[in-house]
Amino acid sequence: MAAGPGELTRGSGRRILAFDIGATKLAVALGRDNGEIVREFVSPSPGGAAFEPMWNLAIELGEKLVALCGPPDVIGVSIGGPIDSRRGVVQSPPNLPDWADVPLGSLLSQHFGVPAFVEHDAKAGALAEWLFGAGVGRTNLIFLTFGSGMGAGLIVDGRLLYGRGTRAGEVGHWRMADRGPFAYGKAGSFESFASGIGLARLAHERYPGRWPTDLTAKDLVAIARTGDDASLDVIGESATMLGRGVAYLVDLLSPEIVVLGSLAVRAGDLFLPRVQEVVDTECLDCNLPCPVVASALGEQIGTIAALSSAIYHAAL
Repeated sequence: MAAGPGELTRGSGRRILAFDIGATKLAVALGRDNGEIVREFVSPSPGGAAFEPMWNLAIELGEKLVALCGPPDVIGVSIGGPIDSRRGVVQSPPNLPDWADVPLGSLLSQHFGVPAFVEHDAKAGALAEWLFGAGVGRTNLIFLTFGSGMGAGLIVDGRLLYGRGTRAGEVGHWRMADRGPFAYGKAGSFESFASGIGLARLAHERYPGRWPTDLTAKDLVAIARTGDDASLDVIGESATMLGRGVAYLVDLLSPEIVVLGSLAVRAGDLFLPRVQEVVDTECLDCNLPCPVVASALGEQIGTIAALSSAIYHAAL
């Protein structure tokens, strides 16, 4: 039987060096088994998020934390997929294309002299919400990153679901429509409709020439908050497609709760009501109610996800 959240977090006092590695942000923190962040450094991702400058900065910040807080007992990493979690190898994530077959776990372990556990950011996010956030007390949970990309972390019967090759949860690659923006290798993918990158591309596709070429999801949300009809229409379509994707997952896995990351934290009022409406309409009654909520960990979820990677894997 898998260990429950309480067993995993029962205070051992271990110091965890946590790395949250993304295309736009790098966070390095020293934390503990109870989810406490003792000290943290956050920086924009350098060098276009290429491996060498990111690695150099991660090591620099990690060594600063060790000097300030003492050596870690274990290392946890949260990073975009695809990755091989069992080997700790990063395998060319779409947003980190220079990271081709990087043995990140081995590199970190060798440098700091302690075990290192590397986890897909969606799976690590699911662990974080299960251990410390909206999923505390549940045994079945779905977490969707809903950030710059789209990926799923799945807690099924109190255990992280991996599938073959640790690749379960790559829902961003689903084709949701025959036509649509291009993201994650195909037009009409789930990620092309329900992610930060996809949202901007959807806006350009639906309203050609209306937006600046460097439009971001953050920009679109800000415009929508002024009452702009076009931006609200784009967000409404994104929320509808997000709801359909969530409904597929709910009927497949029958979770107790679905938790959404970044965009839901920053703009949940614009997305969540429509997402919940679609889920309530589309899903089988036996799988309802299933609340769809924003991350309870807010902007700290990436760092706590990295901590949670170490907490979960060190306990197995």
